[in-house]
Amino acid sequence: MAVEAFVRFTDVEGFVHYGAVSQQQLGANLKGSTVDVLSGNPWDGLRTSNQKKVISKILCPLESTPLIICIGLNYRQHAAEGKNPIPEYPVVFTKPPDALTGPYDTIDVHPSCQSLLDYEGELTIVIGRDAKDVTTSQALSYVLGYTCGNDVSARNFQLPGASGGQYCYAKSFDGFAPIGPAIVLAHAVPDPQNLQLSTFLNGQLRQNTCTDDMIWTVAQIIEHLSRGTTLRKGTVIMTGTPSGVGCFMQPPGLIKDGDMVEVGIEGFGRLGNKFAFTVSDQQSGLL
Repeated sequence: MAVEAFVRFTDVEGFVHYGAVSQQQLGANLKGSTVDVLSGNPWDGLRTSNQKKVISKILCPLESTPLIICIGLNYRQHAAEGKNPIPEYPVVFTKPPDALTGPYDTIDVHPSCQSLLDYEGELTIVIGRDAKDVTTSQALSYVLGYTCGNDVSARNFQLPGASGGQYCYAKSFDGFAPIGPAIVLAHAVPDPQNLQLSTFLNGQLRQNTCTDDMIWTVAQIIEHLSRGTTLRKGTVIMTGTPSGVGCFMQPPGLIKDGDMVEVGIEGFGRLGNKFAFTVSDQQSGLL
């Protein structure tokens, strides 16, 4: 039977493995589950083995990434809630590799980011092989798989008056791109434009939209990003967030110290990260 999805995990002895999971399993807590160990790696191929291991901790499904590319303003309802006109081309910005973190990791938030911290649940793509100048008809064949993601955003650095409308700095802090819990392989996702995405803050539903509300499809995004540009294997692409972000609520419903944000996609499971506001030396009285 073909592998539907994989997780990266540590076993009870602390060794790191890839493990095969089904989409049905992703609806449950995987900690303590016994899974088939996969040999190889995602880029050259993962193969079933005769080993089984018990999951002690779910890790980020990717050990590393060359780059995280994000698409802004890609849901019609989100554009409408922000009263933003739809541009001719997708809004594109990047996050550095160190923004990547695991699906259940605590995210430490620098003091400068704490005043207007927001969530953005997103369908996230992982590129499986180098891609350049691909067409929409070819694009999905370059996708290794899909996962849940949260484009964590420090809105105080994103406001036009603060950064001239540039998004990158506001979204590039360490840990501001959690993904997981698994990579659902492309063959197990017949239509990435027909997935229900939900985001929860402390258990309260905040976002709940189908990916058919996207302005640019997954295939169109890959075509646009690969135009004259090489997308290296392992590149993570966050495809935009739907309506329901905290900054547009009345009153604003932003992330506070100790809050938990969960992002789920049907058949993909759910990530959940706690946010811990750190204290600077000045705040602690050391300086």
